[in-house]
Amino acid sequence: MRRRTPPPPSPLPQRDGIDAVRVRLPADGPWATVREHLTERLSGAGAGVVDGMFDAGLFVGVDGRPVAGDAPYEPGMFVWFHRELPAEVPVPFPLEVVHRDDHIVVVDKPHFLATTPRGGHITQTALARLRRELGLPRLGAAHRLDRLTAGLVLFTVRPEERGAYQGLFADRRVRKEYEAVAPYDAALALPRTVRSRILKERGVLAAREIDGEPNAVTRVELLAHRPDRGLGRYLLVPGTGQTHQLRVHMSALGVPILGDPLYPEVAAPVPAGDFRRPLQLLARELAFTDPVTGREHRFRSGRSLAAWTAYEDWAA
Repeated sequence: MRRRTPPPPSPLPQRDGIDAVRVRLPADGPWATVREHLTERLSGAGAGVVDGMFDAGLFVGVDGRPVAGDAPYEPGMFVWFHRELPAEVPVPFPLEVVHRDDHIVVVDKPHFLATTPRGGHITQTALARLRRELGLPRLGAAHRLDRLTAGLVLFTVRPEERGAYQGLFADRRVRKEYEAVAPYDAALALPRTVRSRILKERGVLAAREIDGEPNAVTRVELLAHRPDRGLGRYLLVPGTGQTHQLRVHMSALGVPILGDPLYPEVAAPVPAGDFRRPLQLLARELAFTDPVTGREHRFRSGRSLAAWTAYEDWAA
């Protein structure tokens, strides 16, 4: 089998922890110049934006030099540029480093901070912040947590080792434990293992359970309950990694996680910068055998769930 040639390194440095965009010109097409192709490809940027970027020398080739707008179209040519970053409301909570060595960085992520750049969350992400704060421009994420979920996330220091750590999660060789605060139901028999088939469709905010072979497995246990508040603190151990799996399963049991804007019903979006009532879900523990060093790792989050420790403050 013929090995794929890796793309050349970016000639542009990161900006605010974000890599430059890399474009490879298609093997064939009707374009006579680089400008014609990029004008069509980046049409969503608005009229005149691409022309302005060419005039400012913002498109560069593999040698780091500006690409002229009238440069002939060359199939397979690489072009880099920095996209205009949206204004973002800073997430005003610390990103705690739990462990750092030559291979990995484990952090305790706060609620509301996305793991990696996506959609409207670019510089206000754990990855971009860590690259800036730790001076590690090649840092990459081995897995992701939902933006609304707090807790432990694993990042890799060396790009060539990232696949080995991602493989831990793909092969289910990481033990993950979560905690959640949700309503207490005395009639709900626990512990139990929930199995169902979950479907998450592109463009649809909430996932849903459908008929079919189960693809999502979660162990649910009750750790404690508060009769005065009608709340329970739950241990959730996922056996699989479907999108929103824990949130879907808790909702299906009739005890949706507090602060969940999607389950059981999709709530109206909150304004940017509203950091009240975070989802009461925490990635509490990660344990695995390091695929590079062979070390046994077990990390625990130092965070607590506010609806359990200070309900009045959370609910205010």
